[in-house]
Amino acid sequence: MRSFIFNIAYWSLSGIYAVICAILALVPGRTVLMHGLRSYARLTVHLMRWICGIKVEVRGTPPKNQPVVIGAKHQSWGDGIVMMAKCGDVNFVCGDHMLKFPLIGWVLKRCGAIVLSNQGGSEARDSLMAGIVRSQGEGRPRPVLIYPEGHLTAVGTGMRYRSGVWHMARALDRPIVPVATNLGHFWPQQTWHKFAGTAVIEFLDPIAPGEDRDAALSELEARVETRSRELEAEFAPVAKPSHGPTRPAVICA
Repeated sequence: MRSFIFNIAYWSLSGIYAVICAILALVPGRTVLMHGLRSYARLTVHLMRWICGIKVEVRGTPPKNQPVVIGAKHQSWGDGIVMMAKCGDVNFVCGDHMLKFPLIGWVLKRCGAIVLSNQGGSEARDSLMAGIVRSQGEGRPRPVLIYPEGHLTAVGTGMRYRSGVWHMARALDRPIVPVATNLGHFWPQQTWHKFAGTAVIEFLDPIAPGEDRDAALSELEARVETRSRELEAEFAPVAKPSHGPTRPAVICA
């Protein structure tokens, strides 16, 4: 029942804020719009706690208003929301699937988001380079959030890390801040059901991108995946199921 209530509240809030932020996007600059987006993210995190019992614990130091590239694990639809709530004025790289939601394309354009084709290829590379140029031209540098895997992954799994995070860090001359999480245990990918517990978002030591792309990506992947597995292991289920990801003791279904 709590999952049902949360989803109704979440999608209602999302619809309301889509309209509000589309209006705020008419204001010159992006300061007012970013305040609106962060307000939406913070309210959603509160809904996670109040309705579903999902507490978000932050470990390490979020790079608020720092010129870094954040390379984060992506297990949940809630990842970007939590990161926006915790990282201040953050820019982000997202897939073009976000454009299917009404008004979202306009809002993403106005806040300076870098929208890439989920199919990759030359179009995605061109979009990434255009985003790098825009980021270089911003008067006050801000963190750029990117999910190197490019797709949501189930708890306990991972995908090959794509090179976009390295290209962005090199072009902007910024360190990469790895981020591990176990949020997928509590808000798995895009599923309806949510599960109570403490979701951890952990900011790890920065990585200098260096000249060697493959070495930098290997180090990033090793750090994020290893620490994510450790965070997942902190989670204690009632009983171990025969297949699929483990679940917390309290289910918000």
